[in-house]
Amino acid sequence: QVQLVESGGGLVQAGGSLRLSCAASGSFSRIYTMGWYRQAPGKQREFVADITSAANTNYASSVRGRFTISRDNAKNTVSLQMNTLKPEDAAAYYCSATVQIGRALENYWGQGTQVTVSS
Repeated sequence: QVQLVESGGGLVQAGGSLRLSCAASGSFSRIYTMGWYRQAPGKQREFVADITSAANTNYASSVRGRFTISRDNAKNTVSLQMNTLKPEDAAAYYCSATVQIGRALENYWGQGTQVTVSS
């Protein structure tokens, strides 16, 4: 079993910053890509950013230059620094991780953390 626990969501004014964190725990031998997705009410879940174990990063065009993803492989954590937040960034943010269990690769999700941006 693998658990992903997010923290750091909250209410912030437009133009402000928040930092989300996610910690992975459980029975796995390795974590490959870790990432963040978000889902606003009435919309589909969308990709925000991800990072490989070698620290290669990818960003959605809507957040590139404002958000920074990072990870600590020793602690099995991934973080998302969100700057210059906009009202359209408001959503539930979900952590994702692809882990190796035995010979299989499996993907897991966290429970989500809410980000609210006031205009």
